[in-house]
Amino acid sequence: MLMQAMTGYFTRLEQGPPKALAGPDEGALERLHAYLLRAVHGVPLTPDVPPTDDRAAAACFAAKMALELGTSDPEVRRLANDCFSVVRTAVADCVRAAQRNGDIDPDADPDDLAYLLLTVIRGSDVVGAYGHSPDRLTSIAESAFALLPRPRHH
Repeated sequence: MLMQAMTGYFTRLEQGPPKALAGPDEGALERLHAYLLRAVHGVPLTPDVPPTDDRAAAACFAAKMALELGTSDPEVRRLANDCFSVVRTAVADCVRAAQRNGDIDPDADPDDLAYLLLTVIRGSDVVGAYGHSPDRLTSIAESAFALLPRPRHH
């Protein structure tokens, strides 16, 4: 029963970010910004899960399962890795779109930036779960967004 619930959750989670981040090259940077802000505020990335004010309860179920069961259950590990791969790819593809549009330095590694943003998001789950204010979480998200390398103009 738990595995069925987790499989359904991972499947829904895999669909949210690709939809939120997909689109034309123009607007990719804005989509990254919106995704980062929504994610650090614990707004679920799937439409069938309502938002909650309880950060500890809202922290990513997939991350919790990966941490709790992924080391001992190969199926949970596979599901978590597959889900993370889909989300990471969606973020990296959006970074590439922003690079093609001239909004992010073309020499920056899109996969490295995707890992950076996803690490900020998961870290924000922890900071938020400890009761830090939405203003603090917004500051974290805005700081991470500001660190995205912009093109050098000569």
